[in-house]
Amino acid sequence: MNEQTRIELEAAAFRTLLEHLDKRRDVQNIDMMNLTGFCRNCLSRWYQEAANARGIDMDKEEAREIVYGMPYDQWKAENQTEASPEQQKAFDKSFAENVGGPAPGSSGGGA
Repeated sequence: MNEQTRIELEAAAFRTLLEHLDKRRDVQNIDMMNLTGFCRNCLSRWYQEAANARGIDMDKEEAREIVYGMPYDQWKAENQTEASPEQQKAFDKSFAENVGGPAPGSSGGGA
């Protein structure tokens, strides 16, 4: 397989992942993070980092809108549920292991 075909297949798989996540708005980011070590916010961060590495000026909110298909605050208001203490504890551990540092909003600090 040549490089261009590989890139096109990877892009198609990424678009399909975003479509799948859009259909599964019932799946909470905290559960994704706790089970897989990544969530929609991670995908948007990776997207932003890739854009910035290529000299494309993109901020966190722009990247989140691409991944979420709408402004992040709107997605949260429409889809996000309150996390249980057990979910939050598992999230803090997963975030530290997979992203590094304290999770945003955790008792350990963060933004």
